[in-house]
Amino acid sequence: PTAPAFSRALQPYWGKNRTFLPNAVQISQPPAPLTYSTDIHSAFYAQALETYSAVANMTPEHVRIAKYWSDDPGLPGTPPGHLLAITSQILGDSGASLARCAEVFALSTMAVSDAFVSCWKCKYDFNFVRPITYIRENIDSDWSPLLTTPPFPEYTSGHSSASGAWSQVMSDQFGYAYFFTDRTHIARTDIDGSPRSFQSFYEAADEAAVSRLYGGIHYRNSNETGIRMGRLIGKNIGFLKMKN
Repeated sequence: PTAPAFSRALQPYWGKNRTFLPNAVQISQPPAPLTYSTDIHSAFYAQALETYSAVANMTPEHVRIAKYWSDDPGLPGTPPGHLLAITSQILGDSGASLARCAEVFALSTMAVSDAFVSCWKCKYDFNFVRPITYIRENIDSDWSPLLTTPPFPEYTSGHSSASGAWSQVMSDQFGYAYFFTDRTHIARTDIDGSPRSFQSFYEAADEAAVSRLYGGIHYRNSNETGIRMGRLIGKNIGFLKMKN
């Protein structure tokens, strides 16, 4: 159970869902996370301290990034919804044909879906502790992150896994140095939804991943490992042959 709501675990069996790519889970499961330790000289303590310090020393830009990519349920955009909104903008701006749109949406949604299944398998296999729990028990009992910690395990990051998978598919489809501007949140008034521009899909995915560190709800290792496992799924989705 995780603060603040201490609610029931969300989607504990999602990692058993059937994937579009038959071996998506098998090829993408990461090594174990850092060994749990309360020793102040351990690698685990160091990564928790980094999350704690990231929240304590956030710049206005860090706050904006954390909230921009939060994509909380019930608000405009979910994590996969945000990624597909960007996809839609790019296809619309490029004047893509209906057939082209169908292919890109098919590949990107299969990749994102498989990434979430693989990520959730990993989450509940390791059942790893979130920063808010560890930090309150070992560093600062009054600490709270910028974002609300969701009720499922830490390792790996769902945002990062999905963004990694999406960024790989989009890079394979449009190139690895494709400049674009994301206008997903332009109409929102509860956050700074000003458009954000990126030099590549990888850059956008990496920002989505690090936003979870700024928000205080993930360790860096969970974000970076999630990106890698997502990109591995995305690369293999790209090998699928689409019929004309």
